[in-house]
Amino acid sequence: MKYRQLGNSDLNVSEIALGSWLTYGGGVDVKTARDCVRQAFDSGINFIDTANVYARGAAEEFLGETLGNYARKDYILATKLYFPMSDSDRGLSAKQIHKQIDASLRRLNTDYVDLYQCHRYDDETPLAETLQALTEVVDAGKARYVGFSEWRAQEIQAALDLPGVVRFVSSQPQYSMLWRDPETEVMPLCAASGISQVVWSPLAQGVLTGKYRPGEPTPRDSRAASPKMNAFMDRLNDIELLAAVQRLQPIADELAISMPQLALSWVLRQSNVASAIIGASRPDQIIDNAGAVNVALSSDVLARIDAVLEGSIQR
Repeated sequence: MKYRQLGNSDLNVSEIALGSWLTYGGGVDVKTARDCVRQAFDSGINFIDTANVYARGAAEEFLGETLGNYARKDYILATKLYFPMSDSDRGLSAKQIHKQIDASLRRLNTDYVDLYQCHRYDDETPLAETLQALTEVVDAGKARYVGFSEWRAQEIQAALDLPGVVRFVSSQPQYSMLWRDPETEVMPLCAASGISQVVWSPLAQGVLTGKYRPGEPTPRDSRAASPKMNAFMDRLNDIELLAAVQRLQPIADELAISMPQLALSWVLRQSNVASAIIGASRPDQIIDNAGAVNVALSSDVLARIDAVLEGSIQR
């Protein structure tokens, strides 16, 4: 495993992070989920990402129980808030920030998280109120650093312009070969401001693994075949996209790497990306994904990837 500094923090995170959206606490049975966590540690992964809303608290509870078997100094733990936890609990108000961090810490069975993230931007709460509350959370020792997910460049800049409050060190956007929107504004602004990217869906919900073939049945052991984990899989209906992804296979074969390793190494080529979050449902997936940190893609390979995916890229 290799490690990168997370923004202007003293955290050195593994280039591959273990996520828990749709998997742990819900879609994956407890034994397999624990095996995945064990394999992550064995592979050198020290960065674990979750959110209060994942499985409505069950993902945090699972991690709170499972991570009790590991020394707290041996892993970096991140969680998030924003999405509804009840009919009245949502958003980034000061009241919610203080309430949700305490609830997350109880579920996670820890005194602090290393990274506390705003899961989305809250248009209904003054930004100054949000940042002041996050500052209080950091000052209280409940979180070491703060970040955000899926904020627009103007929202990031507005936070940077606020005086006397805690500074963000991380951004968590969707980013992959197929989804490149952050490259235009978010990444340049963050790179200039000491904010790293911790990207989600680097495998495009599994599409970039190549397992979903146009005109063929969905593999039985895939995420798309699971009623508990097949949310946001609409791109599987795009036959042209699936066909384009299949044309990436010869590139991976020539490099003697797997398709997931090709997709992950493509994301990690960006210096502003500190880590790529994977959502593993089996330990062998973690072993394969972790191998991506040792893959360097040449400019010629990058150009071939762009040519293959031309017309399928969303910017």
